[in-house]
Amino acid sequence: MFLVELNWLAILVAWIVAFIAGAIWFGPKTFFPTWWKAMGRDANDMNVGGNPLVLFGSTAIAALVQAVAVASVIHFYAAADPSFGPLAGLLTGLSLGVGFAAATSLSHRLFSSQNFKVWIIEVASDTLNLALMGLIIGSWR
Repeated sequence: MFLVELNWLAILVAWIVAFIAGAIWFGPKTFFPTWWKAMGRDANDMNVGGNPLVLFGSTAIAALVQAVAVASVIHFYAAADPSFGPLAGLLTGLSLGVGFAAATSLSHRLFSSQNFKVWIIEVASDTLNLALMGLIIGSWR
C-alpha cells in the first residue's frame, strides 16, 4: 500500500508549518480583524466562542488530512516523473489550493451570505498552506 511509502517526517513537518502559517495568517495583527469584520462580526468583540479544544483540534486534524492528501498526490506524480522536486511540489500544492480549496469554497461562502473578502482571506490561507505543504513534501520525497 502506498501509504507506507510516504515520507511521514515530511508530512509531519508540512503539517506543523501549515498549522503555524494558518495561525499567523489569522492572527490578531494580520488578517483576523479584517476577516472578522468582513464576516459581519462586532470589531469590539473578537471572541470566536466555542470550545477551543474542538476548534483547534478539528483544525489540526483537518490540516493533517490535507498534508497526507498532498503527500499522496505528490507520491503518484513523483512516480511518473523521477525529477519531481521542490518546485513541482510547490506547484502541486498551489494547484490543489486553487483547484479544490478555492473553487469548492466559493459557492459555500456566497450561498452562506458571506462576501468575496471573506472568501479571499480564507482561500488565500488555504492555498498558501497547501503550497507550503507541497514545497516541503516535494523537497523531501
